[in-house]
Amino acid sequence: MKRIVIIALTTIFSISLFAQNKQTKMIISTKFGDMKIALYDETPLHRDNFKKLVKEGFYDGTLFHRVINQFMIQGGDPDSKKALSGQNLGGGDLAYTTPAEFVGEKIHKKGALCAARMGDQMNPKKASSACQFYIVQGQVYTDKQLTELENQMGVKMSDTQKKAYTTLGGTPFLDGDYTVFGEVIEGLEVIDKIAAQTTDYSDRPKEDISMTIKECK
Repeated sequence: MKRIVIIALTTIFSISLFAQNKQTKMIISTKFGDMKIALYDETPLHRDNFKKLVKEGFYDGTLFHRVINQFMIQGGDPDSKKALSGQNLGGGDLAYTTPAEFVGEKIHKKGALCAARMGDQMNPKKASSACQFYIVQGQVYTDKQLTELENQMGVKMSDTQKKAYTTLGGTPFLDGDYTVFGEVIEGLEVIDKIAAQTTDYSDRPKEDISMTIKECK
């Protein structure tokens, strides 16, 4: 009986490892280093849209145009390609949106890859931008801070959420409002380097930070 259990567990582990290896992965390259990102299969609309844009080379030469330390780094605006110094960015997009895909366990922990979107008043269904995204930096919270946030938001966080936000950090107040469709699995330190850059009044880095994105083979 013990041998059968061991064989079964080995099979389950092999299947799990195979599934992880099949997960779509991307490399975002910047002058501060590379970030390796895994896209979630639980958000297939966002995964497939991102893959399509990457394959087309859409993101190559775009900027991280909005950077807020201890919050997030944002990119993907098509207008940022060859943008003039000081040009206000963030309004560029493509002629479609992606329906929201909220998955409870996919949260705004540090390194989360999330879809930007228009505000609730103009966008009550919380549909995502076709191309703009942000990567969470956030901050580490105490248990007391999370309890206060739960009371303010009228929600109850899971143990998984609390563990992530009190160790790795993130932006828990965004959960359930913006689609999280992937995460950085290597290169979290690159987020910190980008987030630490000096910015202008519109949160655009004073020195351009361009990117290229390629799918890992």
